Amino acid sequence: MGERSVVPGLPALVFAALTGTMAMMAFVAVIGPVVRLLGLAEWHAGLAVTAAGVLWMLSARRWGVLSDRVGRKRVLLIALAAYVVIYVALAVFVDTALARPPALWLSVAVLVGTRALVGLFYAAVPPTAAALVADGAAPGQRAAAMAKLGSANALGMVVGPAAAGWIAFHQLSLTLYVAAVLPLLSLAVIAWRLPADAPRTPANTAPRTPLHWADPRLRLPILAVFAAMVSVTIAQVTVGFFAIDRLQLSPADGARAAGLALTAVGVGLILAQGLVMKLTGVPARRWIAIGALISGVGFASVALVESRWALLAAYAVAAFGMGFVFPSFQALAADSVQAHEQGAAAGTVASVQGLGMVIGPMLGTLLYQWRPSAPYLLVGALLVLLSIAALRHRAGAAA
Repeated sequence: MGERSVVPGLPALVFAALTGTMAMMAFVAVIGPVVRLLGLAEWHAGLAVTAAGVLWMLSARRWGVLSDRVGRKRVLLIALAAYVVIYVALAVFVDTALARPPALWLSVAVLVGTRALVGLFYAAVPPTAAALVADGAAPGQRAAAMAKLGSANALGMVVGPAAAGWIAFHQLSLTLYVAAVLPLLSLAVIAWRLPADAPRTPANTAPRTPLHWADPRLRLPILAVFAAMVSVTIAQVTVGFFAIDRLQLSPADGARAAGLALTAVGVGLILAQGLVMKLTGVPARRWIAIGALISGVGFASVALVESRWALLAAYAVAAFGMGFVFPSFQALAADSVQAHEQGAAAGTVASVQGLGMVIGPMLGTLLYQWRPSAPYLLVGALLVLLSIAALRHRAGAAA
């Protein structure tokens, strides 16, 4: 614990996390109006988001392993360059299609295909950045550095949709052009400020046993990321419906309330991850246990909400707890494996994150149709179980 942590190029990684999240959220902010103007159905937008989650899930681990073999910076440059090309192609298509709408099947194919490819290539960024942090930070001190990346992501979640909404008010297609510039800036900063690194598993070394999905060292991080992502995506997909149905708001007011709730989420995440950065002596398992309990209480309390401000408060409390969980499962995964396994471990965690992104929205909407409070009670119970698991894991490790 007394070892000094040095993460070369951390500001460049933080900038990439911020701009990458802003670009991703900008698409989410405008996909609804684009779908309506092109005459598509709502489920087409859902299909595009789901396709991105599926390819993220299938590719994140492979990107992490590749970064072990060829170097972190090289993987980041490849992924971000592809991300820029895809986003520019999407912006050009939408700009053209809004002026002269093409056949419906073509619009669906392009929107789903480009969003899926964005998920495929951006899936390289979180695990590779996490592996870079693990390479430079000392065991036990990685949660603080991970929290810096998490704070950048949270800030991007807040600023991205707000900026996209303001730009879209003037010109819808311009939003996507601006969003395409963001990963281009990330690419330039990574190329300029991130030092070159050597592969962690050089080609001339003897082959090592690959990190297995069921490796017992990763059980708690995998459980934590799955529970966290299922919980967050359920809360995201149901908040708009809940605001309209429970609070008896109009669709416009419900959308505004949902936007404010998601803004409260970003603020809660930033505040919590600021504490993780300051309190570097707290073990990652303890952060997971504390954060999951706080977040579980926050989400479960949504079932009792009767006012707009109570909804905002519940989401803020839930996000505050999640701010402890997110950097900690990444740090715990890094602390649990050896140097040559960092990319594979980060990729495994990111793949499970993608799985949660796929399962959460489907599960949340099905439960909501049955009973509006059901998704939030399920999330609360799931996170309490995670808190108990983290405490038991800690006790077992100390024994």
